[in-house]
Amino acid sequence: MVTFLIILLIIACVALGLFVLIQNPKGGGLATGGGGSNMFGVQRTGDVLEKGSWVLLTLIVVLTLAVTTIAKTSGGSAAVGNSAIQERLDKTPSPSPLGGNLNTTKPAASTPAKTDSTKK
Repeated sequence: MVTFLIILLIIACVALGLFVLIQNPKGGGLATGGGGSNMFGVQRTGDVLEKGSWVLLTLIVVLTLAVTTIAKTSGGSAAVGNSAIQERLDKTPSPSPLGGNLNTTKPAASTPAKTDSTKK
């Protein structure tokens, strides 16, 4: 179920990106140059694209909240993965706050260094 909602969310995001890119800019800047004719009813097309952008934005918000809610409440594979990670964290030794070693085994007894008996 979560996978299906995530796929719908990705499709809605791509569609919103396309809707935004297709729209005519409403401000000045680079859009002021070269006057074209309005023979195809740009105003009506702009209204449809703007309303479609708002609908897609609302759909993205709803899908995001749904995925978050379902993933949080379901005890699916994510919960199993989290418990396995928690078990590993519980088994690992924690470092001493005073900077002591984690290694509890004693080092092998070292033999005393040989001294040079031929001193000059």
